[in-house]
Amino acid sequence: MKRLNSKEIQEIIPHRHPFLLLDYIEDYEPGAYAVGYKCVTFREDFFAGHFPGEPVMPGVLTIEALAQAGAVAILSCEENKGKTAYFGAINKCKFKGKVVPGDKLRLETKIIKQKGPLGVGEAVATVDGKVVAQAELTFMVG
Repeated sequence: MKRLNSKEIQEIIPHRHPFLLLDYIEDYEPGAYAVGYKCVTFREDFFAGHFPGEPVMPGVLTIEALAQAGAVAILSCEENKGKTAYFGAINKCKFKGKVVPGDKLRLETKIIKQKGPLGVGEAVATVDGKVVAQAELTFMVG
């Protein structure tokens, strides 16, 4: 198992606070997959307005967190060091549960296709083993 802390993640992907949505990577293989975690706290900036009295992590940020896990897998490849992975498409996206303060969000993205700078990741977010979001994420490395 290859583990990365927040500082090591920032050496691979360009995201920074408050938009870095990965606390750590539990395991990854360059070009193949990454499994990361976001420990969701009540202090997250987005909870102030989403929603007052019933804090829920926006689904689009869950998808972004999955994309960041995929970016760790892709940008940790030697030929992609220093580059950025951009969204090309989000397909087959389903939200199946809420993410709330106190949740430990598990983010797993497997690279299922890659041709040149384009690729596709199969992404699944879970909390306590229950799927809360899944999608097929298309990316472009540039």
